[in-house]
Amino acid sequence: MQHLLDTTDLSDKQIAQILEDAKRFKQQRPGHLLCNKLLITLFFENSTRTRSSFEVAAKRLGATVVHLDPSRSSTNKGETLEDTFANLCAMEPDGVIIRHSENHTPRLLADKKMTSVINAGAGNYAHPTQALLDLFTVMEHFEGNVSGKTIAIVGDIVSSRVANSAIRLFTRMGMKVVLVAPQSFMPQSDLPQYEQLEEVIDKVDVIMSLRAQLERHATPLFDDYTIYAKHYCINKDRLGDRNIVVLHPGPVMRNIDISDEILEDPRCKVLEQVKNGVYVRMAVLKLLLLDA
Repeated sequence: MQHLLDTTDLSDKQIAQILEDAKRFKQQRPGHLLCNKLLITLFFENSTRTRSSFEVAAKRLGATVVHLDPSRSSTNKGETLEDTFANLCAMEPDGVIIRHSENHTPRLLADKKMTSVINAGAGNYAHPTQALLDLFTVMEHFEGNVSGKTIAIVGDIVSSRVANSAIRLFTRMGMKVVLVAPQSFMPQSDLPQYEQLEEVIDKVDVIMSLRAQLERHATPLFDDYTIYAKHYCINKDRLGDRNIVVLHPGPVMRNIDISDEILEDPRCKVLEQVKNGVYVRMAVLKLLLLDA
């Protein structure tokens, strides 16, 4: 396999290999498996965790990473994305890691068959490595057995590529997924839908909280996000003493998505997700650039 555009590109065996390699890398850092490999990161949207995580993952495996800032590239002079990509590929990188606002962009570039393309988040549809690291984090907590566990995805689901990728991967792994959001944040879906978290909180094993992605909505959906937080913020009163794992892909809007108190709670795995993201992306790079 040459590309990772969505988790649907991966076989069950490949997913198992990524999870096993990530576990092994977390226990003991490997040598420079990707020495002499060159990766280019091309992020058309802002990113802290994903971009840094990919760069750390690549460098820990011995690869060289070059970051192209699109705001300072020739795309601002009228060059098309396809031409920018073709010129980068002429420098013979082993892969391009791309983030873009359009769902189809990673597939468009992969179809050119110039180099390996890794989707670091596109539009509102796919963020495959985030889904994989979230799965790894949940599996680690439940000692490898997630089949039959229930996860509630809470917040701005309609805008979230994280949610879309998670739904596809978690259901594939045998998890039950329920959606909790106000109607303005709820996508069309056959999954169980609720407007209040209290309706399902006694039935879930995991809560994935999502940021309200204001930049993806044409008009404001709430005049005051304290009203939203009153119903959807994951806080001590709402969580109580329930043994529920709390996830968030970041960035967290404190006391709107998750309260300060819960962010410090051992049930909250936000920083563990970031840590695990490095190992999972190391495993993905190994699969694409070495094993393939």
